Amino acid sequence: MDSVFGVCYNGGVILAADQSNARSILVYQENLDKIAELTSHSAMGVAGPNCDLVNFTEYVAKNIRLYELSNDGTKLSVHAQANFARGELAYALRRGPYQVNILLGGYDTNEADKSKEGASLYHLDYMGTLHKVPFGAQGYASYFTLSIMDREYKENLNEAEAITIVEHCIAEIQTRFMLKQPNYIIKAVDKDGVRVIKYGSDPSDN
Repeated sequence: MDSVFGVCYNGGVILAADQSNARSILVYQENLDKIAELTSHSAMGVAGPNCDLVNFTEYVAKNIRLYELSNDGTKLSVHAQANFARGELAYALRRGPYQVNILLGGYDTNEADKSKEGASLYHLDYMGTLHKVPFGAQGYASYFTLSIMDREYKENLNEAEAITIVEHCIAEIQTRFMLKQPNYIIKAVDKDGVRVIKYGSDPSDN
C-alpha cells in the first residue's frame, strides 16, 4: 500500500512518503513517518511492512553510527551507505529477507575538497539491486508518478521546483489511486541536514 518517491535537485534531495500504516483492509494509523534519518545528512524512504521498515532502518542507522565510532569519527559517504544497505539486503535474501523497497538520499559534505560535495539519490529493492537515479518511486507510487517525474524533471532543479514535482505526484496519487492515502510527509536533505518540509499529520502525535 506504500507510496514513496524522491527527486534529486541541485543542492539536495526531496523525499516523500505516505503516512498510512495499513494491512489488508485495516488502517492502523495515518501519521507514520516512513522516511528514516540515517545520519545528519542522509535519510531513507521505505516501502514495506511496518515491522521490516522499523527493523531495517534502525539496523542500518545504528551500524553506520557504529562505523563512525569505531573509525575515529570517519563518516560514510551516501554512496557507501547505499552499498552497505544493499549488502545487508542481499545477505538476508535467502536467510529471512526484509520486505522493503528503498529510496536513499543524502548530501555529502567535504570541507577539504568542495568538488566532492553534492546530493545523490539511490534506488534499492528487496532483491538487493542498487541504482543511482535522479528521481525514483517505490510501492504503488511508481505506477502513477514515474511518468510525471520523467516529464517534469530537468537538470539543475532548485528546491522549490523539486517540491513542486513531488506535490504533483501526491495530487496524482490522491486523484487516481483507489485506496485512500490522505497524509504525506515531505523531507529535504541538503548541506544543512535533514529537515521536514511539510506533513499531513504530525508523526510525533501518537
